[in-house]
Amino acid sequence: MKALHSTAFVLLVVGGLNWGLVALGTYMGSNLNVVNLLLGSIPSIENLVYLLVGVSAVVLLFTHKRDCRMCNTSGM
Repeated sequence: MKALHSTAFVLLVVGGLNWGLVALGTYMGSNLNVVNLLLGSIPSIENLVYLLVGVSAVVLLFTHKRDCRMCNTSGM
């Protein structure tokens, strides 16, 4: 379960950073969507990355409190 939690966390961070760059790029008038820049020529893999980021968010939504050391030690 730790591997799933770690993988989901990394994918969620990547997705969050990508969305932040998308917003920043919109303000700057450029395309800073890293996933699209890297995988735009292969739309099915690009969509798979977006799907994995979404699934990671759902996994962490339901498992974070159980797996997170900070949440467990603070008594939340």
